[in-house]
Parts: sequence; C-alpha cells; structure tokens
Amino acid sequence: MQKIEAQYGKAQRTWVMDRGVPTEQVLEEMRQNNPPIQYLVGTPKGRLTKLEKQLLRLPWQEVRNGIEVKLLSQDAELYVLAKSRDRVLKERAIRRRKLKWLWARLKEISRMELSRDELLMKLGAARAKVPAAWRLVDVEVASEGTSFEYTLNRDKLRKVRRREGRYLLRTNLCNEDSAKLWQFYLQLTEVEGAFKNLKDDLKLRPIHHQLEDRIEAHIFVAFLAYCLHVTLRARLRPLAGGLTPRAVLDKFAAIQMLDVHFPTTDGRNLILSRHTELNADQKVLVKQLKLELPPQPPPRITAAGQIIRAPALAPSL
Repeated sequence: MQKIEAQYGKAQRTWVMDRGVPTEQVLEEMRQNNPPIQYLVGTPKGRLTKLEKQLLRLPWQEVRNGIEVKLLSQDAELYVLAKSRDRVLKERAIRRRKLKWLWARLKEISRMELSRDELLMKLGAARAKVPAAWRLVDVEVASEGTSFEYTLNRDKLRKVRRREGRYLLRTNLCNEDSAKLWQFYLQLTEVEGAFKNLKDDLKLRPIHHQLEDRIEAHIFVAFLAYCLHVTLRARLRPLAGGLTPRAVLDKFAAIQMLDVHFPTTDGRNLILSRHTELNADQKVLVKQLKLELPPQPPPRITAAGQIIRAPALAPSL
C-alpha cells in the first residue's frame, strides 16, 4: 500500500481484493489507518457459514436485473451477500455435469474385477478429477475385499444448492450503495478473466527469452492479441451474447487452406489452393460478424520435372 501511494500519489482509493490475499491483520491496519483505507474483499466460505443464520433473516434487495444482495452491518464492516441468477444457473450446471460423471464412474468401477489396490487407485483418481462432486457422495469401502458402497449425501447437496451463485463480500465502505459495491467486485472478476484468457486462450506462459527487447516484443504481441480478443467479445455481445471468443475461434479453426495437386500428362503439376467450404454454423458467424472470406486463389502450374513435396495444411484462417 505504501508503494502504490509513493508511486501514484495519495488518493481516495478502494482496494478490491480476492479472498486469501489480505490477512485479518492487514484489514485491521486498513481500518485503523488515518484516514481509513477503503477495501472490498471476498471472504472464505467458512465465514458465510458463521453468518448464515443472521443473513437468513434479512430480505433480498435487487440491485440490477438478475442480481440480489443482502446487507449485514457488523463490527465497523458491511457484509454483502450477493446472488447472481446467471451464476446460479452456471454453477448448478457445472455441479450436475460433474456429479453425473462421478456417479457413472462409480457404477463403472463397481462392475470391474479389480484387486484392492487397483480399486483404491481408481477411486482416488475419480476423487482427484471431481473433488467438489466427490464431497456430495458418501463412499464406503469394505474393510476387506474389493466391494464398496456409495450413496448421495442429500444434506450436503441441499447446502451446496443454497450457496450456488452466491458470494459473501466484506467492506468498510458502509455508506456506499450496494449496486456500486457489486460493480467494484465485478472489476476484480474482469481482471481475473483477463489473466485466464492470457494463460489459456492466448497461451501466454512463462517467457524464456534472454534479451530484454525480445521479452518486450513477446509481451507486446500478447497484449495486441488480448486487445483483439476483447474486441471480438465486444462485437459478439450484441450479436450472439451466449458465444464466447474462444467458441468462435474454435469454430473458425475448422476452416483450412490446402493445396490440391493434379499431375498432368506432360509431367507438370496443376496446383489449386482452396479453403474449405463453410458449414452452417460458420456461415451464420461470418454473416453476423460481417466478415468476408478471400476469393479462391487462381491455379498454379509447375515446370516439367519439378519436384513437389507433399504440402502440410496451412494455418487456420
């Protein structure tokens, strides 16, 4: 905090942090500072359990379409329980998909002829793949032999359903509008989304360059790629809000440019460079985004006796 103030000057800043970043001691220092340093931070799930009874008595307030909050003042802080309708549907779909996979996998393992060690290894692998879904299932392995039983823990499932799509935030901005607090926290999710895009979609991993200008060039190209990624997302929003840039790029990746070779009777080769025909989804995207594919290139012909190497597929358009 002192470094930011020294570098950018004093200002009435609001620190928006993910859970696990600040300790209780740091938050106390921020509150005791003169003037107090403003913060909005996510909280661990354990704190939601601690405050659940008090929050249940409070009414929901709609701050924007699909977003509701509950406000609880306690110890010079304001706790904001936020519920997003879209997030509820998303987390519920993810949980159902993983639980369905785990249930099918346990059924599959129960039919296998395995040694005890093999059984434990397969159960451990299933647990490692979907740990959240595993916590909703009670698995009991017999003390001897290779049999096991599994049942759905409905009490845990009900508790998880109640918390899907909900976030508990804490802040010392006790007089701020709840909609504004939610907007602050959305900025944090946008920053996290940007890092995820850089690491996953754009594949920006650790840079192993040794020269500074190459490092800067790598970062600059990655930044341009991210700008194009955000631009595509902005163009998609009014046209196809449910589509992500990643989904569009995956669909367009199927468009390939290739060379078709036709040998002639006089020893030459007729080469036709052609891009593949668009499927129905690609045609809709191209039309909606107002894009145009380049015309098919004119044919080429090689000289007699020229050696032709089998071409690899060209990069995706």
